[in-house]
Amino acid sequence: MKNITAGIDLTCGMSGIRPFIFTLIPIVYGCNFVIGIVGNSMVVAVIYSYMKLKTVANILVLNLAISDLMFLITLPMWATYTATGYNWPFGGFLCKAIAGLATFNLYTSIFILTALSIDRYLAIVHPMRSRMLRTVVYARITCVVIWLVAFLLSVPTALTREVHDFTNHSQVCGVLHPTERSLSIQEALLAISLTKSLLGFLVPFIIIITCYCLIGRALVGARHIQKSSRSRDDEVLRMLAAAVLAFFLCWMPHQVFHLMQVISQLALVENCTILEIIDTAIPFTICIAFFNSCVNPIVYGFVGRNFRKNLLRLLRCSPSVSTGQHPSISSKMSALSFRASERLSLTSKSKSSSDVK
Repeated sequence: MKNITAGIDLTCGMSGIRPFIFTLIPIVYGCNFVIGIVGNSMVVAVIYSYMKLKTVANILVLNLAISDLMFLITLPMWATYTATGYNWPFGGFLCKAIAGLATFNLYTSIFILTALSIDRYLAIVHPMRSRMLRTVVYARITCVVIWLVAFLLSVPTALTREVHDFTNHSQVCGVLHPTERSLSIQEALLAISLTKSLLGFLVPFIIIITCYCLIGRALVGARHIQKSSRSRDDEVLRMLAAAVLAFFLCWMPHQVFHLMQVISQLALVENCTILEIIDTAIPFTICIAFFNSCVNPIVYGFVGRNFRKNLLRLLRCSPSVSTGQHPSISSKMSALSFRASERLSLTSKSKSSSDVK
């Protein structure tokens, strides 16, 4: 049965409209907003006040926190939009702006997590050869490139978002996919969706998994040589596994249903029941994905002893003391990674010396 609203022909009507969504989702958005703002603000304050931008990890994590904060300030608008039954009261410009900012955060977060994974790989597996690459200058250049690429990739999303007027549903901020539409627009929307799935999840995830597999192999090799270091190496592996698991759990559900949306755009799925399931699940998968902005400070910051120490100093309003060394925000991971790297390096040297003998 077709539902015609304001001249727009919706084959399956306004699918995904469930009363509990309009109550539950805004509450989740509100929790994400509070936890994310507090957590990421503390990360920024601690790094800026005490830990300084003297390490690659600090620079990357600071940029990750700033990106999350930029996105988190849009959550009240998303919460209002959902609480009012998908009625957008903020105008066309903000509709485009916050949709683009959400996509921008997706790309910056995943690209920075990938850069952190590559940095960990270089620090642990190639500690000596990577010294020239793992510098503050290269870290800042990397962040600039990430922000520029993420901005360019998010522009198409912002341009395709519009506010649509419906006679019985007020105003909706979104992208319509009517069957009668020019081929070029359909191809553009499909390209945006595929880019989001490939560059926004699949390719970075493959890189992250590859880096951590190589790190794990290197640490296992060092463990066989020095078995007294098992607990330290296991702790590094647990830290790395937590980072990968958080990334996967937050983004995988949304990417699965997003792929189903892409298939429906290709007109391969025209069953209204399936489309209803997709449109009902998408808001919840978005909530889980948005929660990644809250998880990042926990995974990369709050588990570090130095971070907790400096956070207590910040809460006590203790003055910043300039010291010769500036610990990394992922202090526990960095310290253990350095020890593992040192063992790997010494192992290589010992092997070389034994070969000479």
